[in-house]
Amino acid sequence: MLLCGDIGGTNTRLALFRREPALEPTRIATYPNAHAAGLGDLLATFLGADTSPIEAACFGIAGPVLGGRVETTNLPWVIDAEEVGGRLGGAPVFLLNDLEALAYGVAALRDDATVILNPGTAVPTGTIAIIAAGTGLGEGGLVWDGRRHVAIPSEGGHADFGPRSEREIALLRYLLGRYEHVSYERMVSGPGLAHLFEFLRDVERREVPPALAAALDTPDAPAAITKAALAAGGPAIAAAALDMFVSIYGAEAGNLALKLKATGGVYVGGGIAPKILPKLTDGTFRTAFLAKGRFADMLASIPVRVVTDDRIALFGAAREADARLRTSPAH
Repeated sequence: MLLCGDIGGTNTRLALFRREPALEPTRIATYPNAHAAGLGDLLATFLGADTSPIEAACFGIAGPVLGGRVETTNLPWVIDAEEVGGRLGGAPVFLLNDLEALAYGVAALRDDATVILNPGTAVPTGTIAIIAAGTGLGEGGLVWDGRRHVAIPSEGGHADFGPRSEREIALLRYLLGRYEHVSYERMVSGPGLAHLFEFLRDVERREVPPALAAALDTPDAPAAITKAALAAGGPAIAAAALDMFVSIYGAEAGNLALKLKATGGVYVGGGIAPKILPKLTDGTFRTAFLAKGRFADMLASIPVRVVTDDRIALFGAAREADARLRTSPAH
């Protein structure tokens, strides 16, 4: 059995995978992170009295993996591969960035688990770009090594935000008044959507309905803004905030596609995309994605798909753990 996890800023998904006769999950559970002291608590809850021997574990984690250790970006957790291995009786533990795990799951995607934002034609051995907004903004990719696509870890979501218009320059000035560093994650994430809403309220003086104003003071503010934006006849400020969000999301996806020359395609993952599909598919994302001057035609040839299967990072972690075991001298 393989123990796999997808550890985000808000929730952790854990799964047990059987390796033979085919790699498939036998159990999956999701836990909120807010009430856990760390990954060890969640592993104890998930495994319980299960005595199935764990051959290896692999976790995709929202944070940089350095020396077999991760200090999570949006959680006060430290995850150490050696310490987790000790809990599992000495089983090897592989730590991946969450976008690495998502990337390795791309090969397992079914067509009905994606929604096309730009048709394009993928080059089979071309580099693939992955971008995923949730509690934070993850970025990564897959590069062909002559035999298979290998994931590229990245913390690109924390790169400096680049405004494209006078309005976005005003947005940058607004956020620089609150933060020392303004990254794409400050806009393209759950908290980022709230930042955009607050900019429209404070700088553009848009009217805020009382019910929505009350929701802004709760952890559910991004969900409340999204719900209001997608509702027929909803408040204009919510619709404008979501429009800005999707446009900046599309622009940064285009930036990533250029940086990686992602002729193999772009995949939009994360927890937010499936919840805002009506907005993602209305052309706003694609217009911003393509708006790269002389390279618009190249980007138009790149397929862009939204990943709607929220288990794909678990499958990616399992596939990579299985691949490492198969190439290990001990196996």
